[in-house]
Amino acid sequence: MTYEDIKNSLSLIQNPVEKLEMVMDLGKQLLPVPQEADCSEILGCTSFVKICRLNNKFYGFADSAMVRGIVAIILAMVDGKSTEEIKNMDMVTEFQSLNLNFGASRLNGVQSMINFFKKL
Repeated sequence: MTYEDIKNSLSLIQNPVEKLEMVMDLGKQLLPVPQEADCSEILGCTSFVKICRLNNKFYGFADSAMVRGIVAIILAMVDGKSTEEIKNMDMVTEFQSLNLNFGASRLNGVQSMINFFKKL
């Protein structure tokens, strides 16, 4: 599912609980991380999160269903983009536009994931 597909689908859901259920469903669609991928643990997340890269394709893992969904959204956001395009994106504003109701600790994790991409 592309980021635009995700954004459009989330915009159609008004119920905050249903939105969060969709986020968790997105996490189920993450591709497995190839063994040869270069992985980094994302510090600042409450859950264990890895973002991995292989041949300019990103993969991710998280030990929480909700966070796997967040990882899936962020990976969709950067999919197919060059390092320079990723660095020039306003990922914070874009993520906020999804109107997901997360607590402060989850938002800190989102910011940590975004910081990872900004430092590529």
